[in-house]
Amino acid sequence: MEAHNKLRSEFLQVLRSRRTAPVPLTVELAKPVTDPLHQNSPPSEEEMEIMASCPKADIPNLQDLLKEENLYLNVEEGDQGKLPVLILSLKEKTKAERRPAVVLLHSTNKYKEYLRPLLEAYASREYVAIAVDSRYHGERATTVTTYRDALVSAWKTGKTMPFIYDTIWDLVKLADYLSQREDVDPSKIGITGISLGGMHSWFAAFVDPRYAVVAPIIGVQGFRWAIDNDMWQARVNSIKPVFEAARVDLGKSEIDKEVVEKVWDRIAPGLASQFDSPYSVPSIAPRPLIIINGAEDPRCPIGGLVTPEANARRAYEEFHSLDNFKVILEPGVGHQLTKLQVKESSDWFDRFLKPKLMASNI
Repeated sequence: MEAHNKLRSEFLQVLRSRRTAPVPLTVELAKPVTDPLHQNSPPSEEEMEIMASCPKADIPNLQDLLKEENLYLNVEEGDQGKLPVLILSLKEKTKAERRPAVVLLHSTNKYKEYLRPLLEAYASREYVAIAVDSRYHGERATTVTTYRDALVSAWKTGKTMPFIYDTIWDLVKLADYLSQREDVDPSKIGITGISLGGMHSWFAAFVDPRYAVVAPIIGVQGFRWAIDNDMWQARVNSIKPVFEAARVDLGKSEIDKEVVEKVWDRIAPGLASQFDSPYSVPSIAPRPLIIINGAEDPRCPIGGLVTPEANARRAYEEFHSLDNFKVILEPGVGHQLTKLQVKESSDWFDRFLKPKLMASNI
């Protein structure tokens, strides 16, 4: 536990090292987003169908009973200092009572509204369901290249950490806010996400123990392992412009492992070293953690999961809480969301957060 706390402290120091001036955490009302910005193609029918498969309570007039909140949390100064938040819950019939909450995080180039089918499903089951826009996404983007431009700028200037880290700061502040809400049980806050959101959920839970139950989907990987085993290409190609910029600046004819390592060290210090999955994932123990990946995922190759899984299993054994740890590698599945992943993560939260309306009524 002492080692885990030390690692968390070191990670928080990195997060604070590139913050703008701190501001008090304040809340502003916002308007619903009716036309979210797509930084790539709009969601496919298949994607929406997969998310709509999330277990939902049998409530015929669910839309009438949903309470929607659109907010901004002020988390720091600057143009990225407002965190857009979308919250769905069931309207209170009597006085407010504390419920479990689940934070759901979108993938690269998406936005919080993309997750609405999941938010509705969790809200129907008596959760307070929360989604946010990651840095340079959704309401925090102004053009279709905002995110990739931010990555290149981070490489050039070293002033920001748009890949994973800056959003983790937001999620720490979000936990501050959720812990203060009268309708949220602060001891029962879960977190999950897809792809980039899976990485966000893993790191947020690592650094902030208030995230009590964790379910990263197609996000956990070994960044150092990928470099050492020449398996970094698919991950690099997902945000290639920043690596191309680094290649040019470093005078290289092609992107190689040295370019990859220098980019990670610059835009996310420690990502491929002390904060990589073999060290950060075990620090989530003994809180319930399920890691859900595709067995054929080139961006999160399963070879990179061997050591973090073994280290995590050892940590959970030391806490006598092996039942709180599970890894699912879905056969034949690459880097894609599936109905199985949606169902398994949903079941994980029902098992450990225990909302009043249980899955037997769904």
